[in-house]
Amino acid sequence: MVVVNFPKCQKCEIGDLVPLSDFGSQGAAIYFKAWVCTDPTCGFNIKIRNRDLYLHQPIASGAVHTPRGRA
Repeated sequence: MVVVNFPKCQKCEIGDLVPLSDFGSQGAAIYFKAWVCTDPTCGFNIKIRNRDLYLHQPIASGAVHTPRGRA
């Protein structure tokens, strides 16, 4: 069994900060691209985009996302 302890959110002190990953423009995995609070009322997030750090960016539901086709 693997137990992972995530850091507490420093904004709300209720949720945990959990990492999210994504894929780059060339298809390579980008691990820990964003960290978000697990408390839905908090909304705190940190994102890395083009080597810049962004705080408190709007969070959208992924339910409306349409995957791109691969050639």
